[in-house]
Amino acid sequence: MATLTAAQKRAQAKERYDAFLAVCPSRMLLDRISDKWVTLVLCALGDDGTGAPRTMRFSELSRHLAGVSQKMLTQTLRSLERDGLLTRTVTPTVPVTVTYALTDLGLSLHVTMGAVKDWAESYMDEVLVHRAEHDARVDRDPASTGPSAPSTTRRRAPRPKTES
Repeated sequence: MATLTAAQKRAQAKERYDAFLAVCPSRMLLDRISDKWVTLVLCALGDDGTGAPRTMRFSELSRHLAGVSQKMLTQTLRSLERDGLLTRTVTPTVPVTVTYALTDLGLSLHVTMGAVKDWAESYMDEVLVHRAEHDARVDRDPASTGPSAPSTTRRRAPRPKTES
């Protein structure tokens, strides 16, 4: 049996990942990173306006992310730390200082999520127009929103149960 290098093992594992399969771990990761708070945390930590990543305290992140609850921000930061996307640094001061910063892995995702955030901000007006058109169409004809045209085939009535 041949011994594989770490790079070869990673390449083999990568070939097995398929997010379209329900049991694939990459699907769970997609679920995690598609959360709005994850996107906003990555964007907040990923750019200080100069293009350089920044370090932020919990309270700074909380103020920056309008509407996030303390519980949700805590859960989001813990999950990102667990996945290796950010680091949590505790400095023994009075009171204790805790800061968060993106790892190299987090920075690589920040680029993609930043693009998604920018897209949402750029195309929101167009999306709102489409929503209004859709809602007006639904209000006029509620049947027009189905996933497909109504089927012309009839279903059979269930057979009556017979006692044996």
